[in-house]
Amino acid sequence: MITKIETYIVDSFTDKPFKGNPAGVCILKQKLTVEKMQSIAKELSLSETAFITLLEEKNKYSIRYFSPIMEIPLCGHATLASSKVLFETYNALDKIHFKNIQNLDLIISKHGETIEMEFPVYDTIPQNAPKALLNALGIKKISNSEYNKETNILLLEIENSEILNNLSPDFEKLKSSHNSINGVLVTAISQRDGYDFESRYFWPWSGTNEDPVTGGTHTFLTKYWSTRLNKNKMNSFQCSKRTGFMEVELISNDKLTIKSQAQIVLKGELRI
Repeated sequence: MITKIETYIVDSFTDKPFKGNPAGVCILKQKLTVEKMQSIAKELSLSETAFITLLEEKNKYSIRYFSPIMEIPLCGHATLASSKVLFETYNALDKIHFKNIQNLDLIISKHGETIEMEFPVYDTIPQNAPKALLNALGIKKISNSEYNKETNILLLEIENSEILNNLSPDFEKLKSSHNSINGVLVTAISQRDGYDFESRYFWPWSGTNEDPVTGGTHTFLTKYWSTRLNKNKMNSFQCSKRTGFMEVELISNDKLTIKSQAQIVLKGELRI
């Protein structure tokens, strides 16, 4: 028997199609095994695919995220993509609660074309970066090196966003330079008008080589830059080839908001 799944591709963190970060969104009417969801994510070959299921309570959905390689506990751009699909499908809907595999309550609200997501705030702790990793990234000097345990990501701050824009990592060497992280996030103060900081995220260990725009890293980037810049509300720019943007605001010690837009570029039916 063929199972038909309503499926979308959505460009997140952008106001233009073919920019930002494309995510798959599958709306499930029945449960799928982890193996099936992983196979679908591999087939779609996007950095993440979200699988959403309506729960018994109104406006509440479970959400799970898979890269082509593995399940990811929390993903910002796939959450934004899923929200865009639901808000466009159900015009009267203006607030969504997503429950992820960590049982986090992700509250999403709509404000015109802008979508606001409430995410947790995570801390970072100092951790040395291996010399081989820096060489693979093409970085000669760093300002700081820290680690976030919840996402298992290493954060590197460098002194210049122009250097960040021009990074061209050797991904084979990068992957072999570390064996216990999900990814490395490189960030710098922005030199662009209207933006506070920039970043790029490389994760050949658990996804694609580079994630175009990454909401999940802002769970720790927001507090990191809030402390350095003495600002609670900031504009972030991810300077990958596709580029993307978001506004982040530190609401409390354990809650932040991420605001941006998304564009649905494809709607179809997956048949398995």
